[in-house]
Amino acid sequence: MLDDIKKDAQVRMAKCVQTFQADMKKLRTGRAHPSLIEHLKVDYYGNETPLQQVANIAVEDGRTLVVSPWEKSMVQPIEKAIYKSDLGLTPMTAGTIIRIPMPPLTEERRRDITKILRQDAEGARVAVRNVRRDVMSDIKDLLKEKMISQDEERKAEGDIQKLTDKHVADIEQLLTAKEKEVMQV
Repeated sequence: MLDDIKKDAQVRMAKCVQTFQADMKKLRTGRAHPSLIEHLKVDYYGNETPLQQVANIAVEDGRTLVVSPWEKSMVQPIEKAIYKSDLGLTPMTAGTIIRIPMPPLTEERRRDITKILRQDAEGARVAVRNVRRDVMSDIKDLLKEKMISQDEERKAEGDIQKLTDKHVADIEQLLTAKEKEVMQV
């Protein structure tokens, strides 16, 4: 019973960390990386479809992304989606190939990105703590129903707290590494 609750908490907390990692990939650092634009939605015959499902995205050099649509008719919708995104990118089209140069980040933009990173990290930490709160409440319910003893409750709560601390530390570590990468000129 308690083992299942602990495993569930472990999985849910790990998902919080993974979601934070995925959010970090979407933030622009200055280097070209396909994950910056692959999540953009493109109008594909009336359906909103992720860019990675309608085109090939590659890195040409350190500062240029190349998007090769699988259909010639998709060039305009892809350009439109890139313009509409809040990434501040300007695509250049040559036939069916779209090149996206990455402008260098200004000091002000770097600071804005770090603020966004810190907000995302705080959101991830809160999500991990919410999982802890839910699990602790489940453990208290088991104690009230006399399904576990007080000693088992205390041990389980200590284990859950250790899990929480570990995942919050993982988030901190990811945040520190990404901040260092963003502030690097």
